[in-house]
Amino acid sequence: MERDELIISRIEDRIGQCRDGYYVTATGLLDSHEQALARTVMRRSGDVRTFFYGGYEGAERRMLICVPADIPMSEAEAAEGLLTVLRVTKPTISRELSHRDYLGSVLGLGIDRSVTGDILVRPDGADIIIVPEIAEFLRREYTQVGRTNVTTEVVPVEELIIPENRSEMIRDTVPSVRLDNIISSAFRISRSKAAEAIRGGIVSVDHIETVKPDAKLEEGAVLVLRGKGKAILRELGGESKKGRIWIVIERFI
Repeated sequence: MERDELIISRIEDRIGQCRDGYYVTATGLLDSHEQALARTVMRRSGDVRTFFYGGYEGAERRMLICVPADIPMSEAEAAEGLLTVLRVTKPTISRELSHRDYLGSVLGLGIDRSVTGDILVRPDGADIIIVPEIAEFLRREYTQVGRTNVTTEVVPVEELIIPENRSEMIRDTVPSVRLDNIISSAFRISRSKAAEAIRGGIVSVDHIETVKPDAKLEEGAVLVLRGKGKAILRELGGESKKGRIWIVIERFI
């Protein structure tokens, strides 16, 4: 069975368990491609309510939660206890650590990516969203990030520290508001590289994987290029003298 088929099968199983067992179920934490696959199943979920949850508004990695449709339960109640946070603190004098450093050290312990969510990096450490089942193991074993010694504690997801976003404003002109043009401008790559990334399934628009380079964007669209970061199309302006469209993009650093 191909990987996509396996993911869809697992999602269908969770929905079926919810319907047949009449209780709340959830998948592992999904990336944007897996969430796109989940949406194809959600359309035919019938008497099961489904929604995504990643621990905070704007989370990129999210689980699909399934609730029997006639149970009067809010999304917050259904998600309660499904995620927690590993808080990592590094020494002040140590080198700066990146998202890749933290993720690499987690995966180096044999942890599957499906049980870890977003990693929110701060100057003094990071908050890593995880499922509670691995919390004690990570608290005990996650002692180094690269060669840097760190300390850890487990805190409720309600205490998640969301770092203040650092961003830059990009003002540019594009021939049209096609997705490949905007990705090219936002992440300073060629249009052909942008189109290749989109077709490769590593670009999402408003948390939905988009594989069509010619998809038209609207003002306010949230763009993610995996491995490069996130940007928001803040403004669509009028045309320049050469017939190009003025845009303003906020790119998060």
